[in-house]
Amino acid sequence: MQTPLLVFDGACGLCTRTLGWLRLLDRRRIIETAPYQRPGVPERLGRSLADCTASVQWLGADGQRAEGAEAVNAALAVALRSTWPLRLYARTATPQDALYTWAATNRHRLPGVTPWCTRYPHDCT
Repeated sequence: MQTPLLVFDGACGLCTRTLGWLRLLDRRRIIETAPYQRPGVPERLGRSLADCTASVQWLGADGQRAEGAEAVNAALAVALRSTWPLRLYARTATPQDALYTWAATNRHRLPGVTPWCTRYPHDCT
């Protein structure tokens, strides 16, 4: 088993804020997080830079991959040690995917915090 990995847009303030919330929920610090701008991260996922730019990416401890709203729910399930986020996603995938797509498309216009790559430029290319 590997450490679960959530890959996010390190140039996005909304993404960085959301990552902060996830870290609060992940009290056991099980989930590794990385900006896709970190060298080697897209390759580690087996995803293209375009995939990582388009949406958040998840690689579970079991090797399962997900992106977008499903990835967020997978990370929440691990952080909370509960299957309810994934069960909820299974029932509401269409509206969650639509909301995620809208938020991802407009992420640089939405409120957030100082983006990860601005705070930690050594961590990004």
